[in-house]
Amino acid sequence: MKREKEEEVIRIGIVVSEFNYDITMMMLERAKEHAAFLGAIVEKVITVPGVLDMPIAVKKLMQEIGIDGVVVLGSVIEGETDHDEIVMQQASRKIVDLSIQYEKPLGFGITGPGMSRLQAQARIDRAKHAVETVVKLYKKLQ
Repeated sequence: MKREKEEEVIRIGIVVSEFNYDITMMMLERAKEHAAFLGAIVEKVITVPGVLDMPIAVKKLMQEIGIDGVVVLGSVIEGETDHDEIVMQQASRKIVDLSIQYEKPLGFGITGPGMSRLQAQARIDRAKHAVETVVKLYKKLQ
């Protein structure tokens, strides 16, 4: 009797910003729950002070053989200056570059810029979409 090919378990790394902790930690919990729902394993979580600090942690996870894809979670809320726009532009560009460099899927779960705190709270479920992106893209690239 032929044995059907077992579906490979997808191992995910998550990088989450501590800035706006009340929002980002809820994003992390939603991401973990959704990963379990999809049959993926969250292999490692790295917390960083802020979104601009993510690229080095993303690079470390991308380099790990046991990590199939990386999810980034953060919330960039508008302040009195254009700082939120600069943070998003610089961090997102480098994070996407790392995904291409290491040829591993990236789930971009950073909300903002230009959001109020209320809008950020309403977007907590974007973390689930980021996990789903990694799982779907990983399967399509195999």
